[in-house]
Amino acid sequence: MITLSVGGDLLNGFGTVLDPMNLLWAVLGVTLGMLVGILPGIGPALTIALLLPITFNFSDPIGAFIMFAGIYYGAMYGGSTTSILINTPGESASVATAIEGHKMALKGRARAALATAAIGSFVAGTISTVLLTFVAKPIGSLASHFQATDYFAVTLLAMVAVTALVGHSMVRGLLSLTVGLFIGLIGLDSLSGAPRYTFGSLRLLDGIDVVIVIVGLFAIGETLHVASKLRSTPDRPAVLEKGRLRTGYLTKSDWKRSWAPWLRGTALGFPFGAIPSGGAEVPTFLSYSIERRRARKKGRDEFGNGAIEGVAGPEAANNASFSGVLVPLLTLGLPTSATAAVMLAAFQIFNVQPGPQLFENNSTLVWTLIASLYIGNLILLIMNLPLIGLWVQVLKVPRPLLYAGILVFACLGVYSLSGSGYEVLMALLIGVVGFFMRKLDFPIAPVILGVILGPTMEEQFRRALVISNGDGSVFFTRPLSLVIIVLTVLALFVPYLPRIVARLRGTQPAHQRLTFGEDD
Repeated sequence: MITLSVGGDLLNGFGTVLDPMNLLWAVLGVTLGMLVGILPGIGPALTIALLLPITFNFSDPIGAFIMFAGIYYGAMYGGSTTSILINTPGESASVATAIEGHKMALKGRARAALATAAIGSFVAGTISTVLLTFVAKPIGSLASHFQATDYFAVTLLAMVAVTALVGHSMVRGLLSLTVGLFIGLIGLDSLSGAPRYTFGSLRLLDGIDVVIVIVGLFAIGETLHVASKLRSTPDRPAVLEKGRLRTGYLTKSDWKRSWAPWLRGTALGFPFGAIPSGGAEVPTFLSYSIERRRARKKGRDEFGNGAIEGVAGPEAANNASFSGVLVPLLTLGLPTSATAAVMLAAFQIFNVQPGPQLFENNSTLVWTLIASLYIGNLILLIMNLPLIGLWVQVLKVPRPLLYAGILVFACLGVYSLSGSGYEVLMALLIGVVGFFMRKLDFPIAPVILGVILGPTMEEQFRRALVISNGDGSVFFTRPLSLVIIVLTVLALFVPYLPRIVARLRGTQPAHQRLTFGEDD
């Protein structure tokens, strides 16, 4: 019965997404995602952040979310192109792909690397979307039994786990989270109506719009950071020179060596995306490590010199994680990556609250979004390989012009929200803060999670205390809440496990040995 119900809902979703206008949004989304994802240093979070202000003009959120899903998938495809061709990952999840992919490109096998990345992304995206189709609704039904203490514990777990697993320093991550929580609490208290952290300014009584924070940190801060490194980055990497991309696609041996890593990467990416693990970074590096170990057992020592398994596995894990990320986002309203946090903000713009009731209150939106993943994945496979020459031309755009245009577009987007120059200045100020955070190696994702989830966590915390007449033990007497809080505490120690294991083995963790740069 559940299968028939899901099948009927999904067919209705396909009926909506195949409407000519919605199909146009899907094509536009994947094209924009590919276009912007290919540009060095720009990932899906920044792309969606730039386009968030535009969606205020949408009368129906369905078209906006079809476009956002396409942007997410497209940007991940584009990130692999940049990693392989110029060894500059657009986001941290593409770093593993750059290790072997760029080596293949330097050997004249760029097309083979791009092909295994594209096909692997399609295979992983399709399988993981099928899994999303069948697990999301049951999880949403289970979550409908959550109480205030459970929501508080789950929100705390999401924030702490992501903070612990992104970046290189736990202290920096927690400081970033604190900044986000502070920004999220600015304005009037939702329960008492008292002003908090407004410093006497009437403009801050409504708080700081989450779109301004996202555009400032991602679009403006990231652009300033990338632009500051332009002089140390060659404009025309050797791989892009004429004649270096004319070699063929996958050989019979390449197919044989790629299909198993595609499946193993998918098996890693989906579950890791679905838990608060920081998005796709963990499964991509884990996939790379597994493929390297398996290759050594078979006597192949190509890793570090252009092994195709090192591209196929991580790229499959990267794309599979996206469908996994949508599971907690749609069923619990919890983002487990920076891009998911930006998408949560997009839901809130349209007064749509992801969570247990989403599948009942906004069934059409959810199933259209899931159906659009199938369509977008197919569109990307069709577009990606034949248009490699076009994407290479995009990489040759003068970077000063490119980043200046992004800054202008970001400011215009913020100004369009309310026509207020004050909000533009606020976005620029937040962008400068974001720039220095990157310079000092402070992660950005915890700030966004703090801004978005902080008010929700506070609301659930206070609601639980009201119900229990101020008894704080309520968070530890309910079994589910207690288990989640214990997991939260354990998450604080996860980043130290590789170091502890390496010390016991007398070796150095792999992520500390590997470096990535233009000359690698």
